[in-house]
Amino acid sequence: MTHTPTEITADLIHRLLLDQHPDLSHLPLRLGALGWDNQMWRLGDDLAVRLPWATSSAGAMLRKEHAWLPALPQPLSLPVPFPQRLGEPSERFPHPWLITTWVPGTPADRAPVTRAAEAARTLAAFLTALHQPAPASAPAGRDGRGGPLALHAEQFTKGLAAATDLGLIPDPDAVLAIWEDAVTAPPWTGPARWIHGDLHPANVLTADGTLCGVIDFGELCAGDPACDLAAPWNLLPDGAADLFHHAYQPAPDPATLRRARGWALIRALGGIFVGEAGRHNRPGGKATWGPPAQAALRRLVSTARDTSAAPPLNWPAPSA
Repeated sequence: MTHTPTEITADLIHRLLLDQHPDLSHLPLRLGALGWDNQMWRLGDDLAVRLPWATSSAGAMLRKEHAWLPALPQPLSLPVPFPQRLGEPSERFPHPWLITTWVPGTPADRAPVTRAAEAARTLAAFLTALHQPAPASAPAGRDGRGGPLALHAEQFTKGLAAATDLGLIPDPDAVLAIWEDAVTAPPWTGPARWIHGDLHPANVLTADGTLCGVIDFGELCAGDPACDLAAPWNLLPDGAADLFHHAYQPAPDPATLRRARGWALIRALGGIFVGEAGRHNRPGGKATWGPPAQAALRRLVSTARDTSAAPPLNWPAPSA
């Protein structure tokens, strides 16, 4: 993991605001969250400031959010951090930074979903609204997000082997079987659709046991919606994935569900590594990412065992 934190203080942000957006400089500042790529500070009651702090790609991702979030299909059914102002690199701070609306809620890695049926319907409505055909000029996915799963095959199998050696994967053979089924599924042949690209528990907010917001659109791109349709296994409680797939429109075809399980494995494996790094206080580690990632892996393996009378796992698409 390439994660080299830099120091960001309230005084620095205040001076940046004075330099570039002085009309906002009187608003109180308080630290909101330390994300993987960005720090987020709450600005007054209604705004947030996001600043790159640990990865080299973060600044470009903020510029992408500023340029493309206003182009998404509207309305989306959940609040998102809508861009308000862009801060440019300067002598004080060498990266672009972003002012957005503040979205209240608690990240799902800290406050998991408990109201499964309501959350499944809410997530399905959000992704149904988001997954519209994107314009030809829309950004492509970074690191192959939204593209063929085969682009990730070597990295996934090496990661699975490493996690198995560390004792982090209870049933690696079952995980590998799901992956091999996913990576051999027929590819997406429809139009490239808008996708969030990074729907893991730290990027979804909850309140009162259900979803209340979606944040961090730094991986926003056009591509295969299966990348986002992994989300019910990664975000929702046991048994809620079927509820989600019944509510999502149009109902995903069998090949898309197979690819979605592959993306869910990628998310889970990444979360397991980040969580393990957090348990050992390593750079970039977040201990809260581990438990939901392990839960997602368990759900995927359990579901495959329950429905794998004959390979491949070519399940029928749920009816609407």
